[in-house]
Amino acid sequence: MDNQTGLGPRRLAFAAVTETLKRRVPLDDVLLLDEIAQGEPLSGRDESLARAIAIVVFRRFGTIRQALLERIEKAPKDERLLHLLAVGAAQILFLDVPDHAAVDTAVRLAQEDPRLRHASGLINAVLRRLARERDAILTNADPWIDTPDWLKNRWIAHYGETGAAAIAEAHRAPASVDLTVKDNATSWAERLNGTLLPTGSIRLSERTAIPDLPGYEEGAWWVQDAAAALPARLLSAQAGERIADLCAAPGGKTAQLAAAGADVLAVDRSAKRLARLQENLTRLHLTAETRAIDAEKLDEPLFDAILLDAPCSATGTLRRHPDVAWTKSDADVAKLAALQSRLLDKAASLVKPGGRLVYCTCSLEIEEGEAQAEAFLARHSDFTRAPIVVDEVGDLSELITQQGDLRTLPSHLRGYGGLDGFFAARFLRTAS
Repeated sequence: MDNQTGLGPRRLAFAAVTETLKRRVPLDDVLLLDEIAQGEPLSGRDESLARAIAIVVFRRFGTIRQALLERIEKAPKDERLLHLLAVGAAQILFLDVPDHAAVDTAVRLAQEDPRLRHASGLINAVLRRLARERDAILTNADPWIDTPDWLKNRWIAHYGETGAAAIAEAHRAPASVDLTVKDNATSWAERLNGTLLPTGSIRLSERTAIPDLPGYEEGAWWVQDAAAALPARLLSAQAGERIADLCAAPGGKTAQLAAAGADVLAVDRSAKRLARLQENLTRLHLTAETRAIDAEKLDEPLFDAILLDAPCSATGTLRRHPDVAWTKSDADVAKLAALQSRLLDKAASLVKPGGRLVYCTCSLEIEEGEAQAEAFLARHSDFTRAPIVVDEVGDLSELITQQGDLRTLPSHLRGYGGLDGFFAARFLRTAS
C-alpha cells in the first residue's frame, strides 16, 4: 500500500539521509543496509526515486537547509525533523515531483513517527511555503552555498578563489554517464547517440537503462567516468605484460588493462566487490586473476607495471556522490593520506627494475595527490617521474600540472558536461 501511495520511496530516502549523516558513511552503503529497507519491498523504480531524492538532498544541502531555516522561527532540536523537511524540499525545489505529493508524504511520515508527530503542521506549512517561493529560492547565485566550509577553505587555498568557485559550481549539477569501449570508439559513439570526448571516452547524451543500450550484452563497453579512464591509459599496458591493479574494484581499470592483452592480477580487500568485478569481466569477455587481500599484505613476484588507485576522500566525485562533502572532514583526509603513503611504498616494492607505477586518486585534495607524488619521489631514489604529455590526454594541456602529473577538475570540459576530479602520477623504476 505504501508503494501505491508513494510513501515507501520517501520513507527510504528519509531513513537513508538520516543514517548517512549519523553514521558518516557513504549513502550507497546505507541504502544496502537491511534495517533501512523498512515496510514492503520497493520496486526498482521506487528504489531509484528514493536514491534520487537522497542524492539531491546532499547535492543541494546548503540551499535546502538555508531555505528551511529562513522559514522556521527556531532551528529544530531534533535533526531528523530537518532531514524530513529536506526530503520534501528536495522534491519541491529540484525534482519533477508534484508539490502536493512531496508535502503530503512528508506530513504522513511525520504522523507515523512518535517523535515527529507534533511537527506535522509545521512541515505542512513550511513545505507549502517553499513551493510558493520556489523561484526566489532558486535565484541564489552563490556558488559556495552547497559546499561545506572545510572543503571551501581547502579548495580556495589550493586552486585560488576563481578556480575553487568553478569547482563548487560544477558540483551543483549531476555527472554525465561515460563509457569506455574496447575499440571503434567513433563507430560506437554514433550507435549510442553519444559524444566522443577528446580523451577517448563516449559520453551519453541522455540517461537510459544501461542494459538496454546497444553493445551491452555483447560486452563492447563498460561504464567509466572519462577522468577515471585516464590512469590506466597512462600505464600503456602491453600484451603479455604482468600487471597488478591494486584496490581494483569496481573494475573499470582492470578491464582496460585486460583489454590491452595484459596478464592482470586484480587485488581488492573486499571479496564482494571482487565478485562484482568478475561478473563485469565475464560480460566483457575479458579475463583477470582476482585476489581478495589487503594490498599491503600482497606477496608476489615483481610486476612489469602496477596501477594503484588508492582509497581516498573521493572529493573529486561529488557530482556522483555528494554525500561525501557532508560525511568527511580534514581528519579523514589526513588518515587516508597516511594509508596512501604506505600503499605507494608497497607498490614500489613490487615493481621490476625498469617497470612502471601509476598512482591515482579520485580526490581534489593536494595531500592525496600532488603532495603524495613529491613525498614518494623523496623516499624512493630508485624511481623517477615519467611526465605525462599532452597527446596522452586528448591534447588537453589544462589536465597536466607543471610537474607533468594529471590533475582533472569537475570544471574541466564544461562544454561537454565536466569531469570527475582525479590525480595521477607516473613513475619509472630505474633499470639497475
